[in-house]
Amino acid sequence: MGLKHGKFIYVERADGFYVKVRLLRVRFGKKGKSSGDFNNPQNYVVLPFKTKKPPASAVVVKGQDLPDDVRRLVDAA
Repeated sequence: MGLKHGKFIYVERADGFYVKVRLLRVRFGKKGKSSGDFNNPQNYVVLPFKTKKPPASAVVVKGQDLPDDVRRLVDAA
């Protein structure tokens, strides 16, 4: 499954699962470059997909690095 030009990230939860999150107006480019506002909770759309093993090319973010509103949605998914 492709990650569509840096539009998706996987967020690591405390229970070991990873949740897929869509980013609006934020992009992760090649070699770790990124652009956009990461502190705005309206830029995140939490998808109902969770997995134990994310794709090798995925950008993985810890749950503590997200805004509080988004973190609650990720934990509920």
